[in-house]
Amino acid sequence: MERGKGEEKEPCLEDGVAAMARCYRGFNPTAYLQYNYTPPRADFTRPDSIVPWKLACLHRAFTEGDVGGEMLVDVGSGPTLYQVLSGCEKFGRVVLTDFLDVNRTELKRWLGEEEGSFDWTPYLQHVCQLEGRGASAWQEKAARLRSVVTEILPIDVHKPSPLPAGSLPSSGADCLVSSFCLESVSPDLASFTRALGHVSSLLRPGGHLLLIGALGESYYMGGPGVRIPVVPLDEAQVCDSLRASGYTLLHLSIYTLPPDMRVGVDDVTGIFFAKARKA
Repeated sequence: MERGKGEEKEPCLEDGVAAMARCYRGFNPTAYLQYNYTPPRADFTRPDSIVPWKLACLHRAFTEGDVGGEMLVDVGSGPTLYQVLSGCEKFGRVVLTDFLDVNRTELKRWLGEEEGSFDWTPYLQHVCQLEGRGASAWQEKAARLRSVVTEILPIDVHKPSPLPAGSLPSSGADCLVSSFCLESVSPDLASFTRALGHVSSLLRPGGHLLLIGALGESYYMGGPGVRIPVVPLDEAQVCDSLRASGYTLLHLSIYTLPPDMRVGVDDVTGIFFAKARKA
């Protein structure tokens, strides 16, 4: 997930996973989406805007020919769907997950075509253009996504078995995607690495992980006055944590925020995109 905005209160200073969970009690999906998934961070006329960069990374990863199978699991979806817009074409079953009920409810609103749900149309159009189909195919993609999302499940990445028992085949998912989740729910680097290992248990051997996250970030706003601490990662730490969790890194891309993308909703300096394969 990306970040939110508003009047700042004191950050959560307690240590531990339980304290992190308490930080999320005031998370506001509507505010979060407004802060991060509208211009300037979601300006599709600018190639240096954050969201088009992420969508291009995901499109490339899902179309290089080595990622595919039956099941794609999105770890920590938040209230967003952009991270599975390319992948939904490659898998017959997509499982969305999030720790917060308010985020799972937000996802269900769009999937159920409820009035007032977030408008993902510009995202659908952009990904269709990346795929060479033209923006007019966006309704087909929306229908495809709604048809392949089979579940929206609760998840806790700090548990050795993050999903409810029996949620996945015993062999595991064919691919995992996760965006701005692990560093945003972990109190420190060790917890981030452990959570990555827990998530790895959901993936079959030889399966792929597509991981997007923040670099150099210590907090983000999850709603008006909701300041949430983040593990400030660097490139080397991301690579080390992937290696420690049994992955072979296949590709790493780094995005540096232009000054006008630093809009006061966080202190992120960059974003990483990692494509990795589980041993």
